[in-house]
Amino acid sequence: MNFCKVKYLFFLLILVHISVFGQEENPKIGLVLSGGGAKGLAHIGALKVIEDSGIHIDYIGGTSMGAIIGSLYASGYSADQLDSIFRQTNFRTLIQDDLPRRAKNPYKKEGSDRYVVTLPFDDFKLKFPSGLSKGQNIYNLLAQLMYPVKEIEDFSELPIPFFCIGADIETGERMLLEKGSLVQAVAASSAIPSVFKPVLIDDKMVSDGGIADNYPIEELQKRGMDYIIGVDVQDSLVDRSKLTSVFEIMTQVSNFRTIEAMKDKRGKTDLYIKPDISEFTILSFDKGDEIVKSGEDAALKFKEKLSALAAKQNKKGNIKNLKTPDSIAIGDIHITGNEIYKRNFIRGKLKIPTHEKISYNRLNDGLNNLSATGDFERIQYELSPREDENDLKLILKETNNRTNLRFGLHYDGLYKSAALVNFTHKRFIFDNDILSVDLIPGENSRYKLNYFIDKGVHWSIGVRSALNQFDRNVRYRVLVNDNESNFSKSKLPLDYLDLTNQFYIETFFINFNALSFRAGLEHKYTKIKSGAIAEMLEEDIETPVDKERTHTFGPYAYLEYDSYDHGYFPSKGLYFRGDIHAYLFDAQSTFNFNRFSVLKGKIGGATSPFSKFSVRLDAELGLHIGNTDMKAQDFFLGGYGNDYVNNIVPFFGYSFLAESGNSYIKSSIEADYEIYNKNHVVLGYNIANVGEDLYKNGKIFNLPDYSAFYAGYGLETLLGPLEVYYSFSPEITQSRWFVSLGFWF
Repeated sequence: MNFCKVKYLFFLLILVHISVFGQEENPKIGLVLSGGGAKGLAHIGALKVIEDSGIHIDYIGGTSMGAIIGSLYASGYSADQLDSIFRQTNFRTLIQDDLPRRAKNPYKKEGSDRYVVTLPFDDFKLKFPSGLSKGQNIYNLLAQLMYPVKEIEDFSELPIPFFCIGADIETGERMLLEKGSLVQAVAASSAIPSVFKPVLIDDKMVSDGGIADNYPIEELQKRGMDYIIGVDVQDSLVDRSKLTSVFEIMTQVSNFRTIEAMKDKRGKTDLYIKPDISEFTILSFDKGDEIVKSGEDAALKFKEKLSALAAKQNKKGNIKNLKTPDSIAIGDIHITGNEIYKRNFIRGKLKIPTHEKISYNRLNDGLNNLSATGDFERIQYELSPREDENDLKLILKETNNRTNLRFGLHYDGLYKSAALVNFTHKRFIFDNDILSVDLIPGENSRYKLNYFIDKGVHWSIGVRSALNQFDRNVRYRVLVNDNESNFSKSKLPLDYLDLTNQFYIETFFINFNALSFRAGLEHKYTKIKSGAIAEMLEEDIETPVDKERTHTFGPYAYLEYDSYDHGYFPSKGLYFRGDIHAYLFDAQSTFNFNRFSVLKGKIGGATSPFSKFSVRLDAELGLHIGNTDMKAQDFFLGGYGNDYVNNIVPFFGYSFLAESGNSYIKSSIEADYEIYNKNHVVLGYNIANVGEDLYKNGKIFNLPDYSAFYAGYGLETLLGPLEVYYSFSPEITQSRWFVSLGFWF
């Protein structure tokens, strides 16, 4: 070997030594975070330890929940900030796209408080949705959190370079997501199949990356990482004793491939952190604190190794000081993707002003308002900075679903048991109309039909028809207002029927859906039929309303404000409704008809002075203006419920239709403690006066003649609320039980 070759070899050895030394002294460190649903919250705990050790992360790769947490960490949030963010997040609302009730107009509020199951029924074919959730709430949250890095389209330019993995749902192929919209990429990577709908990226339907690559360590190796830390929150296979449901079996099957792949991937990981998450599922978000701690405990086992590794780096740990803005200045609004729904309709639902600074909450409220219409499969947005403002670009995907079948079940003490089948069809005649038909077979069959042309901020137009009927034994004095008769306490079998047809116009005020005004014309056909006194069968005693029947016609109007956060167990918000019906004309009446009006008002509020505890107050009144012999429009107090016909007013302590008159006043107070999630213990007290002409003779100011204490238990179930109440009235020294199951309809 000549001297030149020796020199060359010596020089080469020096270079190799320098290279190795450099790697040992200043290694590039990559971090890979696997998917795992709720179990991915363990990544936060592991990041706390990694960050505390002083490690500088040079690249992050993640899948599914690993993509969510990894992208936020890469954007500049600290592990403690992430812990705080996720502690404040209601995952049930996030996953189910459970839009705030305030985002829904009265029609949508009624639907969400009414139906148990909604299934697509286009072309008269019953289908199942592609996901339980559109992922709208997750998209909104990510967009807000990622606002500080909104202009970065190459993820390698984030404070920590980042990529995530998705799966083409048509081919199953692995998709590397490293450019474009960070929000969109992360939303796609975390779109768990059957839970979330796939996300459209570059004309491909992209779903959870865990399908194709749940631990993308190879991509980090390609990017020249010298040392890779991996946090693995994937499932392990379980024994047959834990395979007790379809969901658990499907999870086990989907884990076969990922567990097999990890045999090789684990060997490529320099520092492998495997939290103990065996007791949790991908939906165990309610146990977030425990899961975060499991990640922290697992990482602490490697604290010395992590600290030693940090000591070899010339760089200090990543700087973490990202702040999410509370407000944003909106410039112009650009809308793309809309073909059926016009700009005015969209802007009317969005309710976001231009060239004005608004809170992020208001921006999200506007997006929720638009989402609540159900007319859009996806609502995405981008913010483009322009001077001191941000132009808002809405990217919409209109839904192809026009027809739905919806179902419900219910039992109460007045209507008894009933089923509900609803047929809803959008774009029935016009692009922005909706036809809804409720068929309610049961012990007292009913129906409701509503046709509505939604004009957004302009006056909308509707037609409504509803049939209500029930039968019940009521006291003689309730029908004749006679407390002196020998038969006043005796009971009569009563058949009650009401058919209402309305044509109306309606508007929702621009700044919020909570306030609406409706006015229109109304036709009513009412019929009351009472039989012989049930307790005096030996005598055939008729009453003045033995066969009351009439058609009435006239205008009506109401103003309603409803900001309650829950339809059945509100913990905050206000409610007001002022209602007037004028009965000016009649036909085929069986009594002497005189023109009269019915005026009603109700006001209420709910507040939550501390967690899980809420207080509700309400007061209401009603009176007739003008004299009438029409008994069907009297106010009937008693029973429990919230969706009765005409002037039937629930009142604890008394049976249904126990007391009546042409005027009443009522108020109540109740306390609600949510002892467990969706489990409510309620204590309350209600008082009332009801009778003839209370407002004329000054009896409105008398001490209440009727009162009752009540206690109940309410459970929010898949069928709607299950409620059981015990009540006691000191005036009649009687107690009563009330039971209700399911949404009211």
